[in-house]
Amino acid sequence: MIGIFDSGVGGMTVAKAVEQYLPDYPLIYFGDIAKAPYGSKSPQTIIDYSLKNSEFLIKKGAKVIIIACNSAASVATEKLRSTFDIPILEVIEPAVAAAVENSSKGKIGVIGTRATIRSDIYKKLITEKMSSAKVTSMACPLLVPLVEEGWLNKRETKMILRRYLHPMRDKQLETLILGCTHYPILKELIQYRIGKKVTLIDSSIEVAKTLKEYLTNNPALAKELCATKLKSQYYVSDITETVKQTAQRIFNRPQPLTLI
Repeated sequence: MIGIFDSGVGGMTVAKAVEQYLPDYPLIYFGDIAKAPYGSKSPQTIIDYSLKNSEFLIKKGAKVIIIACNSAASVATEKLRSTFDIPILEVIEPAVAAAVENSSKGKIGVIGTRATIRSDIYKKLITEKMSSAKVTSMACPLLVPLVEEGWLNKRETKMILRRYLHPMRDKQLETLILGCTHYPILKELIQYRIGKKVTLIDSSIEVAKTLKEYLTNNPALAKELCATKLKSQYYVSDITETVKQTAQRIFNRPQPLTLI
């Protein structure tokens, strides 16, 4: 099975993208909603959570794991890859590759949680691929709680987005990386406030494309993943009516969630 974990409902956007690009592959998802957001936690705490999440997914049958949390990907990827003997994919590198490809002048913006922006991982990887790039980063810590609360079209959400994105409008950005898997849920609002000329890079879609390519290049693993008769499973560490509604909005269907 394809294992996916996130600190909350945002990782469901990755699960949805994987369903679209790899419809024949069962997946197992874990949203650690009880501990969300990870972005405000210390690096060591995020690493500890990520190790536990990965152990859970592997025990449930995951043969490959996607870290669908930018905060976790920014600080825990190396530790997970050195600890577990299965492929570990994450959402940052695919988004960076797409941003560089779509930015001829190297004017790239990044929005994310405090932990992701503080790690400076996006700027580091972007400049490794494109030394002339000019990266503008902005921590947007209030967006994850707003998404988790289901405040997707509230006046307050629109005002906060405007406050975060207004300074970036003067940077003549070519691309803007949505450096948190919660942010695609706000994609329309973000696009309106950053400007229609800016290409939004959705890490959920990019990591799904990367996984599809990886499995094409590793047919034995692809065959093993398809051979299982298990059905896709979706687990969460807390569940509310808002979480159920958000899941239904993301998947465009009622999505059963199992509380653990």
